[in-house]
Amino acid sequence: MNKESFHSESKIPKYKQLVASIEASIADGSLKKDDQLPSLNVIKDRFSVSRDTVLTAFNELKNRGIINSVVGKGYYVASENVAIQQKIFVLFDELNSFKEDLYNAFLEQLSSNIQVEIYFHHFNIQTFNNLILNNVGNYSYYVIMPANLDNAHKAISNLPVDRVYILDQTNEQLSQYPAIYQNFEKNVYDGLQEGLALVKKYKKLMLMFDENSQPVGILKGFTNFCNDQELSYIVLPSLKECVPRKGEVYVILDDKNLIRIIKKIKEASLEIAKDVGIISYNDTLLKEVVADGITTISTDFSFMGAKLASMILENSQEKIENPSKLIIRKSV
Repeated sequence: MNKESFHSESKIPKYKQLVASIEASIADGSLKKDDQLPSLNVIKDRFSVSRDTVLTAFNELKNRGIINSVVGKGYYVASENVAIQQKIFVLFDELNSFKEDLYNAFLEQLSSNIQVEIYFHHFNIQTFNNLILNNVGNYSYYVIMPANLDNAHKAISNLPVDRVYILDQTNEQLSQYPAIYQNFEKNVYDGLQEGLALVKKYKKLMLMFDENSQPVGILKGFTNFCNDQELSYIVLPSLKECVPRKGEVYVILDDKNLIRIIKKIKEASLEIAKDVGIISYNDTLLKEVVADGITTISTDFSFMGAKLASMILENSQEKIENPSKLIIRKSV
């Protein structure tokens, strides 16, 4: 680290000068990946600054992924790419085709000097907690998809409140954070209401719902709609024992069960739309073509990803309900 580039009388904050000095040492090869930085006290004395000033500089570099810390040992060079200005932690519940659309739209709106690292918790609270707690202080921003995990707010509370963005699902315990989210209860209710004339062709509505991984708002919207319209319905935890019957319309929330119900309908020698209806949640290219087109209730995931990126770039603290619509195809 070169002291000649450090000027105590400069208008540039001292911590910024320290950051620039470390970046210059990495750029000229004086510091290489995995090299240990001088200790806080050594830098403090060499540059005649406070310990807090050194920590501020180190934290900025750590948030960008340039350096990392090892407890009890010190700070090390983690990356020689000093062009990275921000590093974003993204925690999804799972990756599927529509969340891939969201993620790609998010990346497309960010500049090349912003690095994004994505993780998955697969609806496991222990994995969720560990991924967050092991990365506190390592990123400029944190994008969290908490799904329906109980007490997710406890781990999230360890992160800087002004650096967290909640994605897809939110709740009262996460109300202090900016978010772009789906209103599942409203989306399902409004989607079924818009398609009421088609739904009423059938005698019974069947919802395939897994309480471990699917938003409870979907269940509430579905049951409220059926009760308000005085329609007969059944909530199925699984399609394993299900045998489709004429006059039923199935609301299916995931792609695997969509394929299963199509297969079961064919095995029962029934015809989609004529005998049995299907409404799927979340639109994909596949649903445009499979079985001559599947009717969907879907949010706009590309819009969600692009809007999330703009919120981070603008440091927006908004809470935005992402739009949803019913897309009618031949399955009802």
